[in-house]
Amino acid sequence: MNARRWLLGGGAMVMALAGVLAASAAAFSAEAVVAERAGKDRWMRENPQSPFNHEAHRVAFSPLRYFPPDASWVFESTLTVYPEPEAVTILDTKGRERKGDVFGYLSFTREGVKHAVRVYRMRMVGGHPYYAIWFTDRTTGESTYDVGRYLDFEYTPDPAHVYTLDFNAAYNPYCAYTPAYGCPIPREEDYIDLAVTAGEKTWHE
Repeated sequence: MNARRWLLGGGAMVMALAGVLAASAAAFSAEAVVAERAGKDRWMRENPQSPFNHEAHRVAFSPLRYFPPDASWVFESTLTVYPEPEAVTILDTKGRERKGDVFGYLSFTREGVKHAVRVYRMRMVGGHPYYAIWFTDRTTGESTYDVGRYLDFEYTPDPAHVYTLDFNAAYNPYCAYTPAYGCPIPREEDYIDLAVTAGEKTWHE
């Protein structure tokens, strides 16, 4: 699983895929998306650190479910950083509080309407920062996980850097598979008024 790094912070997964927000939209490959998903299934099924293999809460594995790869859900955007990031407390699915701030946002246009996703700067145990995007949309609680979905983000200090926002990479946090984990709950402001028919679906039909 090269080109992938897995971080566990405060009991919740932060999964960063090298290339989630780095590759050019023009380089989109449905075959590569399918191959990446197959690799993730293998990791989830076999790796001891997988949520399905949690020592106290083992869960029978079945393949993850996805919308078909779709290049129309890939957007390019620069990051707008807030001059004074808003300090926030994020609750997780176990009722715990996580401290961070709303660092900035990425904007994209879909069917002539402009939308934005907020980028959060959070702190892992020990104070090391990481950046995260989580969101809900019109599919939430229907075809997608009812808490919401995540996108990984790797911050680049260059203000002119162009990020690729690829909703095909939207994924469920570990708490979608087992109650052993708590995961941050998207805020009301993180709702996207679209049916984001890309990325991971609910694990169970």
